[in-house]
Amino acid sequence: MEKTLLLKLFTLLTLLLCCSVTSSSSSSVKDNLINVSKLKMFVDELPNIPRILGYKVVNGVPKSKSLKIGMFKKKWKFHRDLPPTTVYAYGLNKHTATVPGPTIEALYKISTKVTWQNHLPPNHILPWDPTIPTSLTNSTKGIPTVVHLHGGIHEPLSDGNPNSWFTSRFKIKGPTWTKKTYHYPNNQHPGNLWYHDHAMGLTRVNLLAGLIGSYIIRDPKIESPLGLPHGNEFDLPLMLFDRSFKTDGSIFMNSTGNNPSIHPQWQPEYFGDAIIVNGKAWPRLIVRRRKYRFRIINASNARFFRLFFTNGLRFVHVASDSAYIGKPVVSNETFVGPSEITDVIVDFSKSRSKVAILRNNAAYPYPSGDPVDEFSGRVMKFVILPDKEVDTSRIPEKLVEYPVVDLSSVTQTRYIAMYEYTSDIDEPTHLYLNGKPYEAPVTETPKEGSNEVWYVINLTDDNHPLHIHLGLFKVLDQTELVKSDEFKDCMKKINDAVKCHVEEHARGKKVLVPEYEKGWKNVFKMRPGFVTKIVVRFGYIHTNTSYGFDATSESGYVYHCHILDHEDNAMMRPLKIIK
Repeated sequence: MEKTLLLKLFTLLTLLLCCSVTSSSSSSVKDNLINVSKLKMFVDELPNIPRILGYKVVNGVPKSKSLKIGMFKKKWKFHRDLPPTTVYAYGLNKHTATVPGPTIEALYKISTKVTWQNHLPPNHILPWDPTIPTSLTNSTKGIPTVVHLHGGIHEPLSDGNPNSWFTSRFKIKGPTWTKKTYHYPNNQHPGNLWYHDHAMGLTRVNLLAGLIGSYIIRDPKIESPLGLPHGNEFDLPLMLFDRSFKTDGSIFMNSTGNNPSIHPQWQPEYFGDAIIVNGKAWPRLIVRRRKYRFRIINASNARFFRLFFTNGLRFVHVASDSAYIGKPVVSNETFVGPSEITDVIVDFSKSRSKVAILRNNAAYPYPSGDPVDEFSGRVMKFVILPDKEVDTSRIPEKLVEYPVVDLSSVTQTRYIAMYEYTSDIDEPTHLYLNGKPYEAPVTETPKEGSNEVWYVINLTDDNHPLHIHLGLFKVLDQTELVKSDEFKDCMKKINDAVKCHVEEHARGKKVLVPEYEKGWKNVFKMRPGFVTKIVVRFGYIHTNTSYGFDATSESGYVYHCHILDHEDNAMMRPLKIIK
């Protein structure tokens, strides 16, 4: 009894420490929030995010390179009329650190080694909740961080396992921490990746604070013949995310949970009032009348973006997530969930006007939440120069073809169910995959080099972007559940898709996968009330060679929902590769 009482007292003290600084009445919160209508749009230029080469050239030959990239607390200007904001930023040093962090450019088959260094102070700038599975429950011991290279194919020791966290100068380390320097072999196909924090229970707050950055793997042998727009001026990463701010410029995150008696701070989704691109709210970019390549990364906690132009411009899709698609796909819009990447060409010579506004109309939460307003419905402005110029770039008829997966080679079929649990007041308390917490013994154990079919069953009302570490997948089918309440009731009782006869319920309407998302993905948006069939490849998609590293070693990998508030509580499961 004494031990239980002491534990309760310790938890109460921890809650007071982590939340008391930011807690306030609803009226004072409203008074302290910046009214985004007072921020003029399109007044800041789109920043040039620094680029770092992940390789060095010796006598004309590219060689492996080691980098030291730190995490620093500093001030950052998100808008001309906002006071400087305290953020956490990646960079080679505090002075050059940025939000997003520098874009790392790697070369195919030339490895990059990064020592990620935590220079953050003991106390977090945002409220966090120790009642969900969390790296540290003492808010004065330091800020746990660990970096995950999203879309990377590399050893488990370099994957950024949520329990491999570390505090400043590696003073305190998580239970699966093993080494300071991560090794990225870059032996995978060329494409778009991004890096971000992945600490257990703190991913949502560490990313909100600014710990994000892009990573590109290039292969000149494959990509140069394509003739796509290239060079720092015409080939640009665009990192999109949303933030709310207080009048003093600080990032606002509600410090009161939707179930405060259960989780004093945690809320099911974070949505900001201002749309940020490359670290500026609603920026503008002056462009020429020619083709540009935009690698658009949705780095939001929970916001989906359905992007479009209103002046007749269209998107030509060339890649999705970390892989090229087989041939270009033209569309009027592009839809990206949290952590997804869409890689598109926009030809401004086809614009009928001198200005193009990139818009968004995705509800939040998606799909049945609030409609966007004037501010969340606008992303950035392109000012198009009047004179058309000679454009030597092109869009080829074919891009990059990868070997087709033979479904007869599938070695395992799995059912992955998505659950949401609510309180007596019908507010979410936590979310699970397959009804299990992260700490439960691993149940997904694919063989290295194998192909598996996963049926992802979304029993919730939200769209959940599912991310699988290491594995890449293709979406084969999206089928609506009929008599879904009957199926849900059965699943809640016995948590067994086969015994609940999922095949009898998954026979409703089918929704086609967009052409530009039929290639290899590492994230896909799982529709509510649907069963999504995917084929997962646990090997390289472009060769039949082995990984070249031990994918079976500890601490393994994970798969999870990439709505960060869901991932933190606790929609994530371990993934263990076996021989």
